[in-house]
Amino acid sequence: MSLIGTFIVPHPPLIIPEVGKGQEKQIQKTIDAYEEVARRIGELKPDVIIITTPHSVLYSDYLHISPGEHAVGDFKDFGVPEVQIEADYDSVFAQRLTSLAEEAGIPAGTQGERKKALDHATLVPLYFVNKYYQDYKIVRISLSGLSPLRHYRFGKCIAEAAKETEKRIVIVASGDLSHKLKASGPYGLAKEGPIFDHELTQAIADGDFLRFLTFDEDFCEAAAECGLRSFIIMAGALDGKSVTPELLSYEGPFGVGYAVAAFSINGEDENRHFDAILEQSKVADPKTENDEDDYVRLARKSLEHYVKTHQLLRPTKEIPEELINQKAGVFVCLKINDQLRGCVGTISPVTPSIADEIINNAVSAGAADNRFPPVREDELPRLVYSVDVLGEATPIKSMEELDVKRYGVIVTSGARRGLLLPNLDGIDTSEQQVNIALQKAGISSNEHYSMKRFEVVRHK
Repeated sequence: MSLIGTFIVPHPPLIIPEVGKGQEKQIQKTIDAYEEVARRIGELKPDVIIITTPHSVLYSDYLHISPGEHAVGDFKDFGVPEVQIEADYDSVFAQRLTSLAEEAGIPAGTQGERKKALDHATLVPLYFVNKYYQDYKIVRISLSGLSPLRHYRFGKCIAEAAKETEKRIVIVASGDLSHKLKASGPYGLAKEGPIFDHELTQAIADGDFLRFLTFDEDFCEAAAECGLRSFIIMAGALDGKSVTPELLSYEGPFGVGYAVAAFSINGEDENRHFDAILEQSKVADPKTENDEDDYVRLARKSLEHYVKTHQLLRPTKEIPEELINQKAGVFVCLKINDQLRGCVGTISPVTPSIADEIINNAVSAGAADNRFPPVREDELPRLVYSVDVLGEATPIKSMEELDVKRYGVIVTSGARRGLLLPNLDGIDTSEQQVNIALQKAGISSNEHYSMKRFEVVRHK
C-alpha cells in the first residue's frame, strides 16, 4: 500500500473538554473540523498513523523517531492526569524509515530519546481519533533545527517507506500556527503573527507546498510559529502527488492560530516536485565575483577553500590593509533561497585582524553552526553571504536608547550573553529586539540583566 490520507491539525490542550472546562466552546469550529478529520481517519481504517509533533524530543541537527513498542501519555501538565492515552508503535516502519533517511543523507533515527511519555501534540489528535477508530499503531516523529528542505525530503522518505509496506498509512501533521496573534494572548502580539497565519492558511487552502518552503526564517521566528516544519514533512510525503486540499477551519480567539485541513490524494503530478522546483528557481545569488566587496569575497573564498580542502585559508597580500591592520567582532551569515543556512560571529575580536575574523567565522558558519548540517560542496554556488563588522559596544540604561535599524543589542546576565544584530527583517521594535536577544541567552525578562548597543557595517 502507500499513503491513503494526510491531515493538518492543531493541538491546544483546552480543546479536550476535561481540560477546557467550557473554554473549548470558543473554538467550536476547530472542534467540529477535528471531529470531521477523526471521522475520516476512522473510515480510512489505517494500520499506521504517522504523527509529526513539535513537542517531543527536539534536536538542532537530528529528526527523532520515537523508539520502542508502546507509550503512554496524559494531560497531568494541564490539570487532568486521569485523561490518559496509550498507543503501540510500529517499530518495523520506524526502522525502515531510519534506513531510508540515512540513504538520503538526512540525520534521523531512534537514538537520543529523553522522555518516553507521549506529548500533548500527539495526545490531542489521538484523543479525537480514538472516538472513531483504535485499531492502529503510530510512528511519532519530532521536528528539528534542520532546514525546511531537509524536512521536506524526510517526508519523501516517509512516502517511500509507505510505498514499500503492505500497510495503510495516514499522516497527521500536528502543529499550531502563530502564537502572537493578540496582545491579550499568552505570547503577546507581533504584526508578523496575523500575516503569517493569513499566508499559511492561504497556502494550505491552495495546496501550495512551495510556499511552505519559502517563508523567511526571521519572519517565522518573529511570528512565533509552531507547526510549519510539521506541515512541511507532510508536504514532502505528498511530493509528486496530485492532491485536493481542504482548509476545514481556522480560528485564533486565544491569540494562537489553529488550522484544520485535509489533503486527498488523487494520483501522480510531475509538476509538484517542490524541492526540485525550489532549487531550480533560485540557483544562485545574482552577484558575480566582480560585484562582491572585499569582505564578502573573503568570506566566500574562505568557506569554499575549507569545504574543498578542509584547511583554513591564509590571508594573502591581495587583502586590503584595512582588513589586515584592524580588529573587530565579525558576524558571517549564509543563506540559500532566502533561508538561513548558517550564522556565526564574535562580539569582540578574538583574532589579530578583521581578515582572520572573517575567515574563522565564515568557516564556522558553514561547518560548525549546530543548527544546521555542514555545508556541502554542491551547495557552495547557491550561498549568499553577508558580513557584519561590529563597532565598539557601549552600555545603555534603557530600550529608549536603542534603534532597531541602527543598533544591535547585547544582553548580559552573569555568564549568559545574547546578541541580536540590527536591521533584521521582522524586527521593528526595541522590545522585540531585546526579547529575542534574551531568549537566545536563556535569560528571563524578569531577571536582572544589562544591555549594550553597537553599530555595524554590513557587507552583502
